[in-house]
Formats: sequence, C-alpha cells, structure tokens
Amino acid sequence: MSNVLQLLLAGLATGAIYALVAAGFALLWQTSRAINFAQGEFVMLPAFFVLAGTEWLGLPFWVAALLGLLLALLLLGLLFKRVIIDPLLPQGVLPVVIATIAVGILLKESVKEFYSAEAQPFPALTPGGNIDVLGAVLSLQDVAVLAVAGLAILAMQLFLGRTRLGRMMQATAQNPEVAEILGIPTRRMVLYTFLLNAALVTLASILISPVYLAKFDNGETLGLVAFIAAIVGGFNQVRGAIAGGFLVGVVDNFGAAYVSSDYRTGILLLLLIAVILLRPEGLWGRAEERTV
Repeated sequence: MSNVLQLLLAGLATGAIYALVAAGFALLWQTSRAINFAQGEFVMLPAFFVLAGTEWLGLPFWVAALLGLLLALLLLGLLFKRVIIDPLLPQGVLPVVIATIAVGILLKESVKEFYSAEAQPFPALTPGGNIDVLGAVLSLQDVAVLAVAGLAILAMQLFLGRTRLGRMMQATAQNPEVAEILGIPTRRMVLYTFLLNAALVTLASILISPVYLAKFDNGETLGLVAFIAAIVGGFNQVRGAIAGGFLVGVVDNFGAAYVSSDYRTGILLLLLIAVILLRPEGLWGRAEERTV
C-alpha cells in the first residue's frame, strides 16, 4: 500500500509540471486557435536564462529567476506572438504549426551551440532529503514541486474565474466576436494569454530542472507528454488540460513501475488513442458544434 501511495504522490508531482504546460497549450488554443509545438522548448529555455544570470552575471538565484521570467515574458510571450503568430495565423493553422516546430528547433540548437550541449546542474528549491507520508517516502523536491505547482494552478484558476481581467480573457476565449461587441479589448486579452503562458512555462522550467537537469533537448519529451495531457483532459478547457496533466503523470509513473519504463511513452499513446476514439473532446473537455 505504501508503495502505491508513493507512486501516486510522485506521479502527481510530475503531473503538476505537465498540468502547467498543458494549461498553456489550452490557453493559447482557446484564445488564438494557435497550437505551439515549441512549448517543450519554451519550458527548456528559461532554465538557461536563470543559469546565465547566476553564472555569467553573478546574481542570486531568485534574482536570476526573476530575470528569467522577464526575458520569458518578452521573448516567449510578446515577441513570439508579434513576430510568429500574428503574421501567420490568418493563413491558417498549418503555417503556425510548421513555424512553431521551426522555432522549437531553433531554440534547441541555439542553446546547444551558445551555452552547452551537456546537462547542467540546476539549483534545487529545497535541500536534499525525504519525507514520510503515511509510510510512503517522498523527496522534499517532489513535495516542493507539488506544492508550488498546485498553488500556481489554484492562483491561475482564481484569477481566471474571480477577477474582471480573467473573466474578460475567458470571454475572449469563448466567443471573441461577442466579446468585441461588448467592448472587451480582445487583442490585448490574447496578448495577456501569451504572457500568462510564458509565465507558466518559466515556472515549470524552474520546478523540473533540478530533477532532470538543464539540457537543450529536455523539451522534446516534455512537450510531447504535455500535448498528450492537454488532448486527454480536453484541449478546449483549461481545467480539463490541468486534470489531464495530473492523470498522465500518474499513469506514466504507474506504467513505468508495473509494466516497463521502456514502454512508458507507448502507454501514454495508447491512453491518447483510447480517449480520441471514445471521447474526442477529452475526458473533461467540452463538445463543440462544427459547421459543415
């Protein structure tokens, strides 16, 4: 029983990272109908911003983390939207998909070329050690990840649901034409969504890098799994994408433990296929009417 609990809690900690990244996928899709296939590289890059701040500029970690957030907001939020998404989105989804794949390759190769191809140690949020939870042994790092990511997700949900700005962003996502008629500045709301996504991937980067180290190719698997999580949970619902992230984290952990770590990606793909066949809108998604 303790082993099952340990796998569950560790899976939830990993799933919290997936939930942050999957929520970003869902937010961008809802507001702009853009799918960002560079999302995994967006998670990879802020860790190197932070490392550059600590190693090259000699900044304390939390100051470097703030610098990394500001750079992410500028480059992965504002610049990404203005330079890549805005010119290509009127041409359809496919050009955006191709462009974001190219952006992901560019970011990955740039970090490899200009920083390092080797995995870099990243400062941990907590000192090393374990904690006993009802007989299950969990690392302090996993506890910190689960706590910080959980608070961030709760804060985001409260922001979207309880604040005027958050409700305007949701109205823009649900029906931009009606939102425009009601006087909501939809262009600005879409920009805020891109900035929110940049903040989410920065937090995910800071949380996951102490565990997996900072490496130029970290985004490959993370982006794929988070994309699967968003589809499984519901691409058109932020809450669904978040729930999908936690579910995928738990399934991944149990699959690696009780089946084989060699087939963990295959297990997630089987889950994805099953959901697409049985409930195409996702387990917690909203069915959408399509005009033919």
